[in-house]
Amino acid sequence: MSFIEDIKNRAKEDLKTIILPEAEDIRVIKAAKKVVTQGFANIVLLGDEEKVFEICQKNNIDIEGVTIINPLKSHKKQEYIQKLYELRKTKGMTIEQAEELLKEPIYFGMMMLDDETSNADGLVSGAAHSTANTLRPALQILKTAPGTKLVSAFFVMCVPNCEYGEKGTFIFGDSGLNENPTAEELAQIAISSSNSFKNLVGKEPK
Repeated sequence: MSFIEDIKNRAKEDLKTIILPEAEDIRVIKAAKKVVTQGFANIVLLGDEEKVFEICQKNNIDIEGVTIINPLKSHKKQEYIQKLYELRKTKGMTIEQAEELLKEPIYFGMMMLDDETSNADGLVSGAAHSTANTLRPALQILKTAPGTKLVSAFFVMCVPNCEYGEKGTFIFGDSGLNENPTAEELAQIAISSSNSFKNLVGKEPK
């Protein structure tokens, strides 16, 4: 069974809810439609509903089954502003700055992940945000895993008809975050990447 097939089977058993904070990007809308249609996950788009529907209408996309939340109109807005302020006030953040940041869907999405009542399991960003702008709110709100000495990134690569890796599935880390890592940092990246492989693929890393 391939990694993709395994993900599909696991999705049927335990459907996760994934937040996409770049809702007004046509690529993200198309991806949301595809994920919901294929039953990989529940999708929440963060953005202006009218703009999203306008894009869908122009491109003949039916996004039935996709949830759209406008951070500016959400009933959680004030609660998240206060929570973000409490999280960052020792770093000098004011309530006004927290309110301004929460207008950004990616910050609102990270607050949803930090909110146990939202039932959100993950967030995918990067279509319209740089790596730095994706990571910054994650580090400010969600923090790092206990014992983590270095934040690193990885790519999951699935190669069809490949005898290597886990039936063609590999993790490439760190290909896009840490520049010129030291030997010690490379070791930390290898440890983190192997743990991510085990958690994501469900197999022992090599």
